[in-house]
Amino acid sequence: MTLKNLSPADTQTAIDAGARLIDIRSADEHAREHIPGAINVPLERINDLPHDGGPIIFLCKSGMRTAANAVQLGGAAGGVPAYILEGGIEAWRQAGQPTVIDRSQPLEIMRQVQITAGALVLTGVLLGLLVAPGFFGLSAFVGAGLIFAGLTGWCGMARLLAVMPWNRRA
Repeated sequence: MTLKNLSPADTQTAIDAGARLIDIRSADEHAREHIPGAINVPLERINDLPHDGGPIIFLCKSGMRTAANAVQLGGAAGGVPAYILEGGIEAWRQAGQPTVIDRSQPLEIMRQVQITAGALVLTGVLLGLLVAPGFFGLSAFVGAGLIFAGLTGWCGMARLLAVMPWNRRA
């Protein structure tokens, strides 16, 4: 099933006519910011999507995740008309449409991984230059971990960050 893209304005019109908005981002992304009324069904659980017969509009952050998984999303829609919010929540926000922002929620796990990995690499480089060359090993260790995560899809740093106390609310 090919999913047609809808602009933010067309999406609002469809929602007003009864379409359901399904946010396929992770729970932590949805908790931090979402479109009012959007139902969070992360991509990895999309086959659990409840069916009530009405049209469905899928969204993600930028539209890339929904476009890349359009075949799977179309199948999960169960034969009802299904669409993609073109440009995702970013385009929705840029069009002046409302979002619910909860800054008390933690940053998304992958942003936390990026911040932590960057800080560790920079620390390793600075310590290696200023203290002892052995500290370059810290940067190498983090780089190897990122390569491993990219190749296998398993990120130990993300797993560790996910159980930190500030992430237990999402």
